[in-house]
Amino acid sequence: MSLNTPLKNARGLGSAKDGTGHWSMQRLTAVALIPLSLWIAFTVAHMAGQDYEAVLAYFRAPFHISMFVLFVFAAFYHGALGLQVVIEDYVHNEGVKIGVMIVMKLGMALLGTISVVSILRAAFGS
Repeated sequence: MSLNTPLKNARGLGSAKDGTGHWSMQRLTAVALIPLSLWIAFTVAHMAGQDYEAVLAYFRAPFHISMFVLFVFAAFYHGALGLQVVIEDYVHNEGVKIGVMIVMKLGMALLGTISVVSILRAAFGS
């Protein structure tokens, strides 16, 4: 039996004032991904059957490069936010949770960087 009040037991365990920002960013990236994904889908459908040089010429336009890079940033950031929530909810050991979170964030950053570099190499030649 503890003599601590419920407030004393809960102190320090409450909100870190970070959940609202996380939730908002996840929704913002989801909304941004709707038109970007539609643009990607229509672009891929439009480019079907084109030869390699025609596709490269299409993607060398600054607007198309920008749209692809925006899509990659939004997709990987949205994915990292979603995976963070899954890890926080389902991994209960604190040490493992921190380790998995670090590996996930570094992996997402690495894959996002590789994707952007690939887009830029295709656009500007290699």
